[in-house]
This record gives sequence, C-alpha cells and structure tokens, in this order.
Amino acid sequence: MIEVIVFAEGQTEERFIKQVVAPALRHLQVFIKPQLLQTSQTAKGGAVTFDRLKYYARNALRQHSDAILSTFLDLYALETDFPEFAESKKKHEVYSRVNCLQNALHDAIVTHAKCRPERFIPHIQPYEYEGLLFSDVEALSAIEPTWAKSLTELIHIRASVETPEHINDGYETKPSKRLEKLLKPTYKKTRHGPLAAERITLATMEAQCAHFRGWMEKLRQLAKP
Repeated sequence: MIEVIVFAEGQTEERFIKQVVAPALRHLQVFIKPQLLQTSQTAKGGAVTFDRLKYYARNALRQHSDAILSTFLDLYALETDFPEFAESKKKHEVYSRVNCLQNALHDAIVTHAKCRPERFIPHIQPYEYEGLLFSDVEALSAIEPTWAKSLTELIHIRASVETPEHINDGYETKPSKRLEKLLKPTYKKTRHGPLAAERITLATMEAQCAHFRGWMEKLRQLAKP
C-alpha cells in the first residue's frame, strides 16, 4: 500500500481528487488523500504561498514517514514567491513554464524537508483545474439542461487552442471565468467541477491534457516495484 498526500488548491480540486482521481488508483493500492492547507485561523484552501507550502510540506513528510507528497495547484494566479517564478515568466510555452516551476519547487521542498527526492511529486496544473473540463465540451454541456445552449461557443473555445491546458492566463479568459460568463445557471466550482469531471472521465482528460496525464502516470508508477 502506498499513501499519497496531495495538497490541493481549493475545495473544487480537493473534491475532484477525492471523487475522481483517488478511486481510479485504489486497485493499484495507491491511496490518494487530498488536503487543504490552513490559510488563516478560520479558513482552508486558496492563497497557497511558497512559505506556507514548505512549512506544511516539511511537517507532512516528517509526520508520515512512509508517505509520498504531491500538489495540485493552479498556474493561474500562482503566488510570486514560488521558486523560479520570475524565470518561468520568460517562457512563453505553458508546458515549459510549468516544468520550470515544478523542477524548482521539487528541489526547494526536498532541500527544506530533507527528504528523499522520490517522496515529493509536485504538480502545477495549467492554467486552472477548469481547463480539464474542456476535454469534452459535449459532456460538460450536459451537466445542466440549459447548458446545451452554450455548446457551440464551448466548441469554439476548445477549437481555438492547441489543448484544454492552453486555455489561458487572463482574468477574463481563464477557464473558470469563461464558464461562469457563458453558462446559465452559472457554473459553480465546487458543485459543477467534480460532477463534470466524472461525466467527462479521467481517460478523456488524460488523452487531451498532456501535463495532467504526466502527473497521473507518475502516480501510477508508484505501484511498480
């Protein structure tokens, strides 16, 4: 049995990991346990600064000496204190940018926690979790009866980019904002996000989203001796 603690960006990502990712890996004896970081005295999730992340990462790795630690953070609005943030901004291709950030984050956490390198698997999702939902816009549009009216526009958004992970980095153009503006009743992250992912399926998201697929493959590889 392999335990993997995943620090999730927020409640939507936490539910997605618990309801969709974790069940897909149980047969491999890889058990995924999402967690939200304490971000204030009364709140969890969001505002994941690097200082906060490394504090909780070191604690988790020390308290759970046999566990693997991973992350599921959005690239959009990532805090500027993350290692190599300025350098990553120079990279125009999104996969190059997230790989730069992940490599730097891996080195920083391993050094800070003094753990074996294989115990930390960083994942930063380009650009937002909601980008994954554009992997199958027909399935997405079927979540609410009235969403089918927006299918043509959803198809247009998806066709305008190379992959769902390229739907992008502006406040008005990030995936969640597009869904909130386009869909009526309004897209609600914690309600619709995990529900849509279940309808779309992991297999479809992995087929469309190379970076996300890479994370899933790393998790599956943990089951191999």
